[in-house]
Amino acid sequence: MSEQLEQQVAQLQQQLSAMQSMATLGELTSTATHEFNNVLTTVINYARLGIRNKDESSRDKAFDRILDASQRAAKITATILAQARHRDGELKPTDVRELIADSLVLLEREMRKYRVSIETDLADDTPLAVANANQIQRVLLNLLINARQAMPEGGTVLIQTRADGGELVLSVRDYGSGIAASELPKIFQPFYSTKQGPDESGKGGTGLGLAACKEIIETHRGRIRVESTVGKGTAFIIRLPATDEQTAAA
Repeated sequence: MSEQLEQQVAQLQQQLSAMQSMATLGELTSTATHEFNNVLTTVINYARLGIRNKDESSRDKAFDRILDASQRAAKITATILAQARHRDGELKPTDVRELIADSLVLLEREMRKYRVSIETDLADDTPLAVANANQIQRVLLNLLINARQAMPEGGTVLIQTRADGGELVLSVRDYGSGIAASELPKIFQPFYSTKQGPDESGKGGTGLGLAACKEIIETHRGRIRVESTVGKGTAFIIRLPATDEQTAAA
C-alpha cells in the first residue's frame, strides 16, 4: 500500500510539473502572439495609409513605419527561435543579460500600454550562468508580468544583475502594492495566488507561475526568494551557479 501511494504521489508531482511548464509556456506564447499581432496591425494600417495618400511625404512616413515594424517583427522572431533552440533542457553557459534584452523586446508594448518603465542595472562583471536559456527566460517573463500587474497605475521595474561568490544574482523589483507578510510564505505554493483571476490581458491568476519559477530555479541548483513591503513594492532575488566566464561589457 505504501509503495502504491508513493507511486501515486510521484505521478501527481509529474502532472503538476507538466501543468506548471504549460502555464509558463502559455504566458510566453500569449505574449509573443499578442506582440506579433500588434506588429501586423501597424504594417497593415501604414500600408493602407501609403495606398490612400499619393504624396511622397505621406508615403515616406508609411514606409518608415512599416520598416520599423518589420524590424521589430524580426527581433520577436529571433527571440522565439532562440527559445526553440534551447528545448533540450541542457544547462550551459548562458548570458542572462541577453535573456533580459530578449524578454524586454517581447514585453515592450505591454509595458508601455500599462505605463510601466523598465530600468536596468546590469553589472559589467556579470558572469555567465550555468542555465537553460529557455527556462530562465520563462522565469523572467513571469516575474516581469507579475511586476507590471502589481502596479495597475503604472510605475517602474528595476532589473539588476551582479556577481557574488561564484553565483550570478538576478533581481526583479517593482514599486507596487507589495505583499502582506502573512502571505509571503505561501506565494511559491502551487495554485496559490493573491490575484482574483487573469487580468484584462488574460495573464495571471492560475497560481502556477511562481510555483513553476521556483521549480525551474531549484532544478538549476539555484535559489529564489522574495522581499516585500505593503505599499512599497516587491523584489524577487534569484541566485544561479555561475561559470568563471564573464559576459562582454554592454
